[in-house]
Amino acid sequence: MYKSVSYLGFLKDVLVLSVSTFGGPQAHFAYFFKILVQKRKYLSEEDLIEINSLCQVLPGPTSTQTLTAIGFKIGGPNLAYLTLIIWILPGVMLMIFAAIIMESFQERNVSLEFTRFVPAMAVGFVSYAAYTMSVKTVHTRIGIILMVLAAVLSYFIRSPFFYPASLIIAGVVTAFKYKAQPKEEKTPILIRWENFLLWAGVLILAAVLGAFTHNLPIRLFENFYRNGSLIFGGGQVLTPLLYREFVELKHYLDLREFLSGYAIAQSIPGPVFSFSAYIGALSMKSSGIGGQIAGGLISAAGIFLPGTFLIFFLIRFWDSLKKFRAVRASLEGITAASAGLVAAAAVILFQPLDNEPATYAFTVGTFVLLSFKRIPSGLIIIIGLVLGYVL
Repeated sequence: MYKSVSYLGFLKDVLVLSVSTFGGPQAHFAYFFKILVQKRKYLSEEDLIEINSLCQVLPGPTSTQTLTAIGFKIGGPNLAYLTLIIWILPGVMLMIFAAIIMESFQERNVSLEFTRFVPAMAVGFVSYAAYTMSVKTVHTRIGIILMVLAAVLSYFIRSPFFYPASLIIAGVVTAFKYKAQPKEEKTPILIRWENFLLWAGVLILAAVLGAFTHNLPIRLFENFYRNGSLIFGGGQVLTPLLYREFVELKHYLDLREFLSGYAIAQSIPGPVFSFSAYIGALSMKSSGIGGQIAGGLISAAGIFLPGTFLIFFLIRFWDSLKKFRAVRASLEGITAASAGLVAAAAVILFQPLDNEPATYAFTVGTFVLLSFKRIPSGLIIIIGLVLGYVL
């Protein structure tokens, strides 16, 4: 049961998260845990892990779905949509701004070198999230086995579909332990199909309009909505698909513009999927600043709405569904596999980094600093940016 909270206070915390969280969905989990669970106590550790695992089964941006689902559980759809807007808007506007001034950056040779420690620090955040999840959720032998298997297999199997598949399989394995779960009085499962039909309807309508129109904003919305509906695994999976479509096939951006935008996206707070706003804005650079802003906002709406519709569909009847013993038993496997996926993500993200002492120092140092609850996450990132500039 979620406690009674001030909606305005919750939205202020969402705003703080939107301007201070770096590193993608795995690192975002550590921020959410630190602010929403430990500091504000909006929900329990178990509830956060459960919602996060549930969102990983669905396509779309996991951290965005997790945060908006929390808003939905606290205050219903109105608070959830406000949560979505406040969470994505700073990152989206920063990426639109980056697209608008990209040519100026290139002409003046403005360096982004001061952000060079941010990737290593992001790995520290991911590592801390994996450690927290494993300590809090994995307490049985079968849980440890599933966590290790998920971590090892996800390291070698880089398919985006492995993420939801591993969670489902792990859930099925522990579902057979349902007899260990206490019986609860079941309530009828009332499935409200509005959000599912909304998701499917927009997907079909956007595809039809995109196929029969030469209107660039519509085509942008269709492309990002389609990708947001079909992509599992977060921004690291989405990025190569965007490169293939917008650079190699459609030539809306060149390689220099794409890689510069990707570097900026890795260095700003908020959801990694805000990279879509940068691509949308540059895709409409011939339409002036107004057209670029519109292109960025349209593309952002396209990438974020599908996952939002789907989590709102599922979260409405989840509380009734988990009263069944087999469903509750499956959560053990789902959360254990989720912890394994996060641990593997830390290793995968660390490997491409420069093999130098500073990389190890900032990764380990971030992990250690996160262990002290009184040090704000945003302050840790600011320290890294300042050191990147000074050094």
